[in-house]
Amino acid sequence: MKNPNTKSWKQIKDTVYGKKGTNRRDSLDREVESFKIGLLLRKAREERKLTQEQLAGLVDKKRTYISRIENDGSNLTLKTLFEIVEKGLGGKVNISIEI
Repeated sequence: MKNPNTKSWKQIKDTVYGKKGTNRRDSLDREVESFKIGLLLRKAREERKLTQEQLAGLVDKKRTYISRIENDGSNLTLKTLFEIVEKGLGGKVNISIEI
């Protein structure tokens, strides 16, 4: 039997951060997406058995920059994302836009 006091993650976000479309909620959603990009980049780097230092060398960046991106994907330009994925990791970037 489900506890009536149990809330879903969506209900918690709606209560704490507001409904989708509000500034605070949209900001949270962007931060989550940025974090996910960082995790995806780290996973891809590790699958290719590259260190942060090695990846940084491939894309002419500093290791600390790669670390920042992996830990918080915010402030990552599309140009840099393409360089890291294509030049550094040998992959391809796919971007979608929802309206």
